[in-house]
Amino acid sequence: MRLTSLRGAARSGDRAKPHFPGIPAAGDRSGEVGRGRRAKVPPGVGAGVRVAAGERRGSCDQRTSSSMQIKHRTTVQQSNSSSSTSSPETARKVHPRPSDKLNPKTINPTCNSSFLQAFQNKFGEQSRAPSAFAAIYSKGGIPCRLVHGSVKHRLQWECPPENLPFDPLLITLAEGLRETKHPYTFVSKEGFRELLLVQGALEKAVPLLPRLIPVLKAALVHMDDEVFARGLNALVQLSIVVGPSLNDHLKHLLTSLSKRLRDKKFKEPITSALQKLEQHGGNGSLIIIKSKIPTYCSICC
Repeated sequence: MRLTSLRGAARSGDRAKPHFPGIPAAGDRSGEVGRGRRAKVPPGVGAGVRVAAGERRGSCDQRTSSSMQIKHRTTVQQSNSSSSTSSPETARKVHPRPSDKLNPKTINPTCNSSFLQAFQNKFGEQSRAPSAFAAIYSKGGIPCRLVHGSVKHRLQWECPPENLPFDPLLITLAEGLRETKHPYTFVSKEGFRELLLVQGALEKAVPLLPRLIPVLKAALVHMDDEVFARGLNALVQLSIVVGPSLNDHLKHLLTSLSKRLRDKKFKEPITSALQKLEQHGGNGSLIIIKSKIPTYCSICC
């Protein structure tokens, strides 16, 4: 009898629908309470629905955060790889070459230019070979030694200077006028002066003038102001000793003096030196000086 009723219901087009206790079936509006209100759901069923929805939302958030982290790592790796490939210095730091151990970098080229210049001046000069005068002095070729006094220095000769030969000692001392380091500067300047003060210096110095003039000229054309000043004083000291004998060689020195005469700080000492050359050289020296330096004012004016 029950089977027959079910078949009849199937024929009539009504399908059997599942029914849960406590939940109204579809089409049953008896559970509505007013318009716009939700149907009452049993506590157990509603909690299950909310838990299921929360799990789906949490899994979705986790997938979204993990995908964002993967994208961030990829972006950082790409930026690091691009920066490392763009700068060769970074690549060398990451992957050092074997030659870096053999050729270490000792000086940073981007450091202060003044410090680098001072470093090169200090150690570059030490690596150079010593000058001819310094080499001779260190080997004892200059028969004198420097005595340090409380007020000023002086030279102590191994034998009286009048007994010393001027050739080649006087020429060697003239070459030392181009030195820029102590004690060579003092030894050459003071030794040249004291050697010209000995008795018989005129007869010993005149034969050496053809060899002395080029050496003095080298000091007068030197870029260092102190070297030029020492050369100018040595020229005056030589003119006092040899007198008019210097006139034949004077024209070779006046060109460098006329160039330095344009400098205001040397105008007065050069003019004084020219007047002493005229005084000890006579009228012949005045003619030569006026031919090379037309603006020179003679001591006779």
